[in-house]
Amino acid sequence: MRKSLMRMTLRQLRVFRAVCDNHSYSRAAEEMALTQPAVSLQIRQLEELLGQPLFEYTGKKLYLTDAAEALKRTSEDIFGRLESLDMQLSTLQGSLQGQLKLAVESSAKYFVPHLFALFRDRHPEVSLQLVVVNHAQAVHRLNANRDDLLLISQVPADMDLEFLPFLDNAIVAVAPPDHPLSQRESLELQDLTAWPLLIREQGSGTRRAAEQYCNQRRAHFAQTLELGSLEAQREAVLAGLGLALLPRHAVLRELQSGALIELPVDELPLMRSWCLVHPRGKYLSPVAQTFFAFARTERQRINALERRFSGADQL
Repeated sequence: MRKSLMRMTLRQLRVFRAVCDNHSYSRAAEEMALTQPAVSLQIRQLEELLGQPLFEYTGKKLYLTDAAEALKRTSEDIFGRLESLDMQLSTLQGSLQGQLKLAVESSAKYFVPHLFALFRDRHPEVSLQLVVVNHAQAVHRLNANRDDLLLISQVPADMDLEFLPFLDNAIVAVAPPDHPLSQRESLELQDLTAWPLLIREQGSGTRRAAEQYCNQRRAHFAQTLELGSLEAQREAVLAGLGLALLPRHAVLRELQSGALIELPVDELPLMRSWCLVHPRGKYLSPVAQTFFAFARTERQRINALERRFSGADQL
């Protein structure tokens, strides 16, 4: 190993990460409570140690060089291991401490806070950093190793992942209570195709699962309206713009209040499993390891929570 690399300091790496995150020397200086010349000096010293430039400007935009990308990955590993060390030291003192960095597909965001609350009953000193994404963004974050764990509904088959299916995600057809189909006691998926279908944006896992299922069942909707979130879909159904295939969790309150109804479609609900995933071989922090083990061993408690939260027994 180059001796010059041993002279890098954690402070230099922190400044470097701030520049990477902000794509700006001035904004990094503001974030670090430093002057811009001080930030420039730290980066220049790093470049001298590496023997390569870290950033380059094209027009007014700052871009990372290949050397910077490599250093960024290394710095993430270094700081991740330091954070893990802090957690391990806390564990040796008798308590699990630290932060769980969790990314979840939007279909799971209604349930995950309740799941984490169940976990924190046992580990009250653990905090949560939660990021909500669609399926395509989740895959991108997996490739970039941005999170401790991800919660997704369709595990990419072309990636080397460790995954744990641990909870069902029921996708149902919903409509306003005054919809013409609301009086039917039994429906086929094909019966829904006479009305507009409200769908999510490209990249959504729920949209992908629903489209694949409808194609398998030869249920082709002549008219669709694309909306950018579960909330927008839900509001559009409430407004009478069409029908939607949504996770039951996403419309629980509306179903319980009677603002929306679940249509009795024989081929539904469409069941998909939520899975906790991480790249195979990834080093997991003690908090992430404990949460993964919790999801594996506490199926009974989690299923009981899901039934209570989803209201499945009452619907």
